[in-house]
Amino acid sequence: MSITQISVFVENLPGRLSRLTDILEKADVSIRGFALADTADFGIARFVVDRPKEALAAFEAAGALTKTTELLCIELPDTPGALDQVFSAVADADVNVEYAYSLVSTYVALKVGDIAQAEALLAGRPVRLLAQDDLGAPRPSDSAPSPHASSSSL
Repeated sequence: MSITQISVFVENLPGRLSRLTDILEKADVSIRGFALADTADFGIARFVVDRPKEALAAFEAAGALTKTTELLCIELPDTPGALDQVFSAVADADVNVEYAYSLVSTYVALKVGDIAQAEALLAGRPVRLLAQDDLGAPRPSDSAPSPHASSSSL
């Protein structure tokens, strides 16, 4: 069982990420998760979406350089040690985790040049700005795994 990730090569300039998310919006594709890796001039935007074939076609039609990768996807309970159990299980079997990132219904941390300016720009948008203290309490939706999720004891 796996999910498809689409990686897109992107210039590290203002507006470039917005172009990618606009392509997905216009293709009626929902982003379920993303990760960014950067260098001074270029980066890789990694997307997990609800309709990867449509997303890939839209990116390629826009001239974007893309690559697909199959990933393992797991659902974790919001309890101390849950992620450690996963990483320990694969480490004990000498399996390397090359990278990992969160998907749907998660908090998203953004490294921006001016936090105050970004906060002002996001005011009135459908997001909730969080402080460090907000990270301490689990959200109500995290209290139980979804009924359709498969379980595995680690």
